[in-house]
Amino acid sequence: MNALMELSFDQSSDENMPFLKVWVHMVWMTKGRRPALKHSIRPALFDHIIENARRKGIIVSSIGGAQEHIHLLVSLGADQSISELVQALKDEAALWINEEQLLSAPFAWQDDYYAVSVGENDLRQVRRHIRRQDQHHHLKSFAEERYSLLNNSIGA
Repeated sequence: MNALMELSFDQSSDENMPFLKVWVHMVWMTKGRRPALKHSIRPALFDHIIENARRKGIIVSSIGGAQEHIHLLVSLGADQSISELVQALKDEAALWINEEQLLSAPFAWQDDYYAVSVGENDLRQVRRHIRRQDQHHHLKSFAEERYSLLNNSIGA
């Protein structure tokens, strides 16, 4: 039986809460696609983004990236919009990178981003794709990946 169908809500209770299970694969790039996210700073950056997201009530299931972009798989909450969530994570991460002086030049993200919903059956494949960004970009350029993302063929 579908998990959603198994839920039963007590109609007499005022404590009913919305149920939402939406997974979103997000990608955003460094300003000008500058290769600023060197391997040496990515682990600390990813840990920081995950901790910041947790404090904001955002569930990050997977995070990875390359020198000029990052990927996240996020579970969207009932009161969260994709644009506000992306903006909050990008702004705070850029501020942190600059405050910690992790780079010799000021850091910024591009204004745009990519976000697409992910079905339950595709979660494992998307998580693997996100974790393997370093290996993936030895085989495929970011332009090729962008084409795949826009055509919704994540594993391609």
